[in-house]
Amino acid sequence: MTSFRIPVAVIFIAVSGFFLSGCKAEDAPEASVRHGVSVRVSDVAGGQAQEITLRFSGVVRSTQRATLTFQISGTLKERAVELGQTVAAGDVLARAYNPALEPARDSAKAKLDELITGYEQAKREWERSSRLHERGVVSEQSLEQLAARRDSLEASVATARASLAEATQLLQESTLRAPFSGRVEALLVEKDEFVAAGQPVMRLSSPVGKEVEVRVPAYLLAHVSLGQKLPVWSVRNRNGAPVTGSVVEIAQAGSILGELHPVLVSLPKDTLDAGEPVEVGITPLRDSAITVPLLSVIRGAGGMSVFRVRDGIARRVSIEVERVVGERVVVRTGELEPGDQVVYSGITRLADGDAVEVR
Repeated sequence: MTSFRIPVAVIFIAVSGFFLSGCKAEDAPEASVRHGVSVRVSDVAGGQAQEITLRFSGVVRSTQRATLTFQISGTLKERAVELGQTVAAGDVLARAYNPALEPARDSAKAKLDELITGYEQAKREWERSSRLHERGVVSEQSLEQLAARRDSLEASVATARASLAEATQLLQESTLRAPFSGRVEALLVEKDEFVAAGQPVMRLSSPVGKEVEVRVPAYLLAHVSLGQKLPVWSVRNRNGAPVTGSVVEIAQAGSILGELHPVLVSLPKDTLDAGEPVEVGITPLRDSAITVPLLSVIRGAGGMSVFRVRDGIARRVSIEVERVVGERVVVRTGELEPGDQVVYSGITRLADGDAVEVR
């Protein structure tokens, strides 16, 4: 009896042809449009993530404040205010005595008067000589000399006026006045003590407006912006509800390694008192990687892609695979967004633009 052996390759081709013909029947475009391809989808993960809120310590201070000084040296002869006293703009706060100021002012005034008298006399002489010159009595040379003397005295008068103004201003600087309405926050010099020019005498602060300055590492400067709202907790009640402050100033990053940079936060009215210790919260934000399921990635002639489902329609979206992390793939694309849905089951029956039914 003669036996025939059918080659294995022939059987494999026949079976493959059977399954391929079945796929064509199921994946016909008309069927997918009519009934929708049944698929399973998964969300695209990633986007912006918040880290733990970091707290930085600071002390509440008045927005408008000043450390007052004399512009002259002298002895503090009068102090018209006490610690904590409320003053109005222009009020006298203190006076310093310098024995050279009044004589300098008087000398400058006398010098000015002398020069004005000489200038007026020279002016009259020139006018008389000018009339005589017209009649030929006074020579041209003599008239020019009188004019030069008159002009020189006029310039000297201007210089003397400036000297008198300077001496008068220095005498006025011996009186310290409030530049704005506020409260005396500190008294730094006692009566009858010698005060050098520019030495702090007292501090004044206005009750209108409060702020707090905190110092943060350079990398956190990228996580704050002007006008950003930040929580501010009182140290006395760290677990209580925070006050919401607003960023008004941000320092520029410097070149010194490890240097901390000031961030100024404005506080709402009638919330925290000046001098109160507080903590300002800053929450860093970071952009996490965009990931999709490993099963959703399709390799084709045009590169990697996935099917994104929106409004029941599947569209092919090109991606670039960076790395595989477990059962997900980190991708780089400008089209996918966190929360989008991509197909991970039923991909073989899909074509771009097919209607789908999500299971």
